[in-house]
Amino acid sequence: MTGSASPQLLRPPALRPGDLVVVAALSGPLHAAYEPDLAQAVVVLQRMGFRVRRAPLLDAGRQRWWSAATPMEIAGEFNGLLRDPEVRAIIAHDGGQTAFGYLDLIDVEAIVVDPKPILGYSDISLLHLVLYARTGLVGFHTDLATPGLGGAWQRAPAARRAELERLYSTLLTGTEPLGALQASPSWECWRPGRAEGRLIGGVINRIALVQATRYALPLDWFDGAVLFWEEMGGQASYVWSYLHVLRHAGILDRIAGMVVGVPHAIDGLDTPDASPTLPEMVLDVLGDRDIPVLGNVEFGHAGPNLPMPVGVRVALDARQRTLSLLEPAVRPHATTGPVG
Repeated sequence: MTGSASPQLLRPPALRPGDLVVVAALSGPLHAAYEPDLAQAVVVLQRMGFRVRRAPLLDAGRQRWWSAATPMEIAGEFNGLLRDPEVRAIIAHDGGQTAFGYLDLIDVEAIVVDPKPILGYSDISLLHLVLYARTGLVGFHTDLATPGLGGAWQRAPAARRAELERLYSTLLTGTEPLGALQASPSWECWRPGRAEGRLIGGVINRIALVQATRYALPLDWFDGAVLFWEEMGGQASYVWSYLHVLRHAGILDRIAGMVVGVPHAIDGLDTPDASPTLPEMVLDVLGDRDIPVLGNVEFGHAGPNLPMPVGVRVALDARQRTLSLLEPAVRPHATTGPVG
């Protein structure tokens, strides 16, 4: 079932050719060595048919601690983009450790008045969760600009790169459901079963941490949801602990299915004598909760990301290794009628 208190989904208007997409430093800084990757990301977005602009805080070499700027400065620039009617989408240059610093400074009303796609993963998944909780905004859990479009995409085979460009372009401009995401041999059925529900997720540490704040998603929004998560870095035992946080929070008792991304650089997963595998950990924490689990799906830090739009309904069949988006992430342009 779907939680009765689930929000009305706030879909941004579909992008059109020539629309302005801004690359912004919403978290970490741009190191000069990655300037060519960012330039390549701009080319990719232009090939999709969009005009592209870099936000001012995205100056190579600009840095404050581990961030591109202070939380107040980042929020100020972000809010300016949210309020600017010419800006039709915002893609984060990179992830990092900054979004928690400005959650209370975001102009939520500007999002309600003029919703626009905000693209990214990692630390940006925190924005997706919080803005979904506060406004119902669809979160575009997709590749980041610099390490993604300008990095991992460029290392992929040409056919895969072209396929990703088509997929992202359709995600942003198409008002029909994307349907089945293209499965790869890496996808694994960790527990069979089928489920339909709203996609909710991101980096597992951000999911766990945001639930400890006043911006937490209401628990009943997880009723019947399909939880997707990934993680990078740290220890295998940390992942196990985060899964138990979700268990203690009651989230695992409410979801209808789970999709796990490709793990990246997690210490202990490659030492079978010292640690269980990721599927073993997941099934250990789930216990006798009989929900389908699809693992090793291409989203997260390990490489090119399949889009996982937060809030959109999906159909999951773990045994058949299929994941289908049942709704579009954007809405048609309309002069009348409710947004949603």
